[in-house]
Amino acid sequence: MHMSIRVAVSGASGYVGGEVLRVFSAHPEVEFGALTAHSSAGDALGVHQPHLRPLADREIVDTTVENLAGHDVVVLALPHGASGEIAAQLPPETLVIDCGADHRLASATAWAEYYGGVHAGTWPYGMPELITPTGRQRDMLAGATRIAVPGCNVTAVTLALQPGVAAGVVDPTDVVAVLANGYSGAGKKLSTPYLASEALGAAVPYAVGGSHRHIPEILQNLASAGATGTRLSFTPTLVPMARGILATVTAPLAAGVNVEAVRAAWEGAYADEPFVHVLPEGQWPTTAATLGANTCLMQVAVDGKAGRVVVVAAIDNLVKGTAGAALQSMNLALGLEETLGLTTIGTAP
Repeated sequence: MHMSIRVAVSGASGYVGGEVLRVFSAHPEVEFGALTAHSSAGDALGVHQPHLRPLADREIVDTTVENLAGHDVVVLALPHGASGEIAAQLPPETLVIDCGADHRLASATAWAEYYGGVHAGTWPYGMPELITPTGRQRDMLAGATRIAVPGCNVTAVTLALQPGVAAGVVDPTDVVAVLANGYSGAGKKLSTPYLASEALGAAVPYAVGGSHRHIPEILQNLASAGATGTRLSFTPTLVPMARGILATVTAPLAAGVNVEAVRAAWEGAYADEPFVHVLPEGQWPTTAATLGANTCLMQVAVDGKAGRVVVVAAIDNLVKGTAGAALQSMNLALGLEETLGLTTIGTAP
């Protein structure tokens, strides 16, 4: 039976909002209601998202509670700190999916330290594959009316390391994550560091030395998988590509662990996951293979000389890292097939 799901999207003129519209457009049950933004209100969507041809003539309206109310689903693609006030005024029966950080963290203290201001509260976490003490996070999303989509870097690092944590084959007290990030993760803003003349041909680290806002979220997720005493060194680097994340995550091999048990932990954890794939031995993931797809591709190896497990994971930051996770979570919340409307087919080369 055909089920019509009326979806409003805020922040429709930005990168995340545009990707939500693109990804959700492939869902057979979705129809779009209000498309909202602030400074671009009154413009045709095609002025800001010319690739979305079926929606190009739609008018962007102001992001107000009145314009967002009356929909089955509201997707908030707003700057951090802007979602909480609007979400609090939407009807409790409306499924609200926040692509920002406002509702991801369980700790108000961590929010204040990394984001500042008042914590808006904690919503069910939109990473279905997250290992929890009772199983997987997807069990907590069925029937949810509020969902917090994870951070894109968080998705890459969490999916890369959590099988080893849950199986006890890595020591989480010395985790090192180095990420190569596409520029779309920085959002659509006019700023000198993001000009092509600055970015092309250059790799630039940012938020070095434990200051990146995704750190407490990663720690929260690894704790969910069973980690204690986690110490994380996290260094993201902007590289000259539009989208994608390649995360190299390492941790010491736990004492007494047989090397043969390492790969088995990852293969076992993701054997039944439709969107997370451990590649055959010897094949390494590339960001190109994930572009446009709701996939996380990874490889795991043991560096015997260093005594460390090395995992390399690739995602599209705008799909599996954001809009795809939002649609995947929406499906679960509404009792639909989790994979509905989502693709594992990338666009490489």
